[in-house]
Amino acid sequence: MSLIFKTILLGIIQGLTEFLPISSTGHMIIVEEYLPLPTEEFKKAFFVIVQLGSILAVLVYFWKKLFPAAAFKEKVHFNAFCRLWLKVAVGVLPVMILGYLFGKTIQEHLYGIWTVAIALLLGGVILLVLEGRKLPLHHNDLESFPFAKAIGVGLFQCIALIPGVSRSASTIIGGLLLGASRTLAVEYSFFLSIPTMFAASAYSLLKSGAHLTRNEWTATAVGFVTAFLVSWAVIAFLMSYIRKKDFRIFGWYRIFLALLLIAWKLLR
Repeated sequence: MSLIFKTILLGIIQGLTEFLPISSTGHMIIVEEYLPLPTEEFKKAFFVIVQLGSILAVLVYFWKKLFPAAAFKEKVHFNAFCRLWLKVAVGVLPVMILGYLFGKTIQEHLYGIWTVAIALLLGGVILLVLEGRKLPLHHNDLESFPFAKAIGVGLFQCIALIPGVSRSASTIIGGLLLGASRTLAVEYSFFLSIPTMFAASAYSLLKSGAHLTRNEWTATAVGFVTAFLVSWAVIAFLMSYIRKKDFRIFGWYRIFLALLLIAWKLLR
C-alpha cells in the first residue's frame, strides 16, 4: 500500500475520531497495527503534525467566537474575549502538568490494544449511564461558566491521558456533570483542544525532531489537509447533532468496538 494512501486513510481516521467521544488515539493505535508506517521517526512526526490539521479546523470553524472583531473595538467585548481565553488557559493547565510529569511513563506502559479496549468499554458504559440520568443544567454559555468549573473540566481531561479514554469524551462528560448544556460542553471541549493538542504536538516535534525525506513530508502534508477537511466536517456535524440527539450512539459504538478488540486479542 502506497505511503500517500496510508496517510490519507490515517488523516480521515484522525479527523473522524478527534472530536467525537470515541478516542482518536485509541483508533490510531488500532489502525497502526495494520497500516505500519515506514519508520518510527516518521510515525511520531506524522501523528503529531496530522493533529495540527484538526486544531486548524477548530480555529476556522469557531473563528468568530474565538477572535470576534467586536472584541478589538469595544471594551466590554474585549473583556469577554479575555475571559474566554483565560477559561481555556486554566482548563488546560492540569493536563499539561500531568502530561509533562507522566506522559512518557503512560506512553511506555499503557499504549496497547488491551488498555484501549478497557478504556473504550468503561467510557461507553459511563456515557450510557449518564444519558439515562437527568443532569443539572446551570450554564448555557462560556460567559456564565465559572473559572472553578473550567478547572474542573480540565481535571476531567487528565483522564484522557490514558489511551482509549478520549479527550472529547472526558471533557464533554466533565462539562455535563458540572452543569453545562450539551452545546456548551461540546464547544468548551473544542476550545480546550486548541492549546492541549498544540502544546502536545509542539513538544513531540521538538523532542523527536522531524528529519523526514521529501516523499515523507509530501505524505504528511496530504494527511494534514485530509485531517483538516474531515475534522471541519465532523465539528459541523457534531454541533448540529447535539441540538437534537444525545450521546448514546457513541456509547454503544465504544462498547461494540471494545468487545470486538477483546475477542480479537483472545482469539489470536
